[in-house]
Amino acid sequence: MPPKKNIDSCTFCGKSRSDVDKLITSPDETCSICNECISICGTLITVEKTKDRNEAKIKINVNTPQELYEHLNKYVIGQDEAKKYLCSAVYNHYKKVEHNQGHAEDDVELDKSNILLVGPSGSGKTYLLRTLAKHLGVPFAQADATTLTQAGYVGEDVENVIARLYQNAEGESQEEKVLRCQTGIIFIDEIDKIGRKGENPSITRDVSGEGVQQALLKLLEGTICNIASEQRAGGRRHPNQPTISINTENVLFVLGGAFEGLNEIVQRRVKIDAGRIGFGVSSEAIKKKQVNDAFFLSQVVVEDLIKFGMIPELMGRVPVIATLNELTKEDLKRILVEPKNAILKQYKKLFSMDGKELLINDEAIDFIVEEAYKVKMGARALKGVMEKALNDYMFEAPTMKDKKIQITRDFLERRFTKEKLIA
Repeated sequence: MPPKKNIDSCTFCGKSRSDVDKLITSPDETCSICNECISICGTLITVEKTKDRNEAKIKINVNTPQELYEHLNKYVIGQDEAKKYLCSAVYNHYKKVEHNQGHAEDDVELDKSNILLVGPSGSGKTYLLRTLAKHLGVPFAQADATTLTQAGYVGEDVENVIARLYQNAEGESQEEKVLRCQTGIIFIDEIDKIGRKGENPSITRDVSGEGVQQALLKLLEGTICNIASEQRAGGRRHPNQPTISINTENVLFVLGGAFEGLNEIVQRRVKIDAGRIGFGVSSEAIKKKQVNDAFFLSQVVVEDLIKFGMIPELMGRVPVIATLNELTKEDLKRILVEPKNAILKQYKKLFSMDGKELLINDEAIDFIVEEAYKVKMGARALKGVMEKALNDYMFEAPTMKDKKIQITRDFLERRFTKEKLIA
């Protein structure tokens, strides 16, 4: 039995029981530790764990840009230029992650290049990224910029998008989930909706617009973000809830938005440049509207986005800008029937699960495309039109005797005319 020591003072720091709030004695009464030393020990353990996570590596098998492009072509119709930009940027990003992890002694450290996708609603921004993330096997999270606010105000804090990414990360342990989260992809849509009104800073506090842009700066560049292990309703965490440290240095951020009216800003600039230095399109052609909005969006530069209302600091952290075009009728038709998980194939699969064969002729497909094109919502409109067209059959399919369901243009015209009359 070892001799009893003085347990009226902390064995580590030497402070007496009267100098501290709490003094805990070991079961054999040979040593004691105060609450202050316990707190210091907890901090040291957290720092060491964070350091180990940051130094740990996770292998991501990234294909070449050409291979990524070919994979996207199986699922995404059109948007060839945007796909090339995106594939190159994603490939370079994960090359950078691998380089910085494996060449710590190298004096060349590669910076992160986040991405901005400019394109109308339904043009495939989210679908492109979701498809890429699934192919790469990295976690993916999506957030809507319009729901975000500066910390401390009603709404979602920008750090909540990191918590969402962590929740979507797979792993057998917390450490593995953290590692995967730190190499994931985050897509923040509707970023154009938080643009400030005009180029000049707001004189009032804009907590859901310019304030969100300011709050995103550190996340995009790379910072240690403390999130709750389990998110509560409303996106808030309890002050005393345990937190997890996530390093966003290797998280790829992609911002997206429709940027309505941006083409007019570009048009004014292009018109001036065309008359001054020969930009590639004449002022007369612009006046005669011989060039469309797609051309102007393809010419977008950072100064146009700043005029739109994005702050320069944010644009400086998003060097890759890719534009997506509005989908044509031909694009919509191909989206309906061609990709691996085409919408028409999905509905045929649903009916086959009830033992029914869905047959739609070319004239009926053309009608569906025409109705979807009228809505001006891109690929999203196709599913809505299909639901209207097939709703009665989906309701009756489990019990109907016929094994084949034939959809014709005449049937669809009667169906949609009847709905319009009722409306």
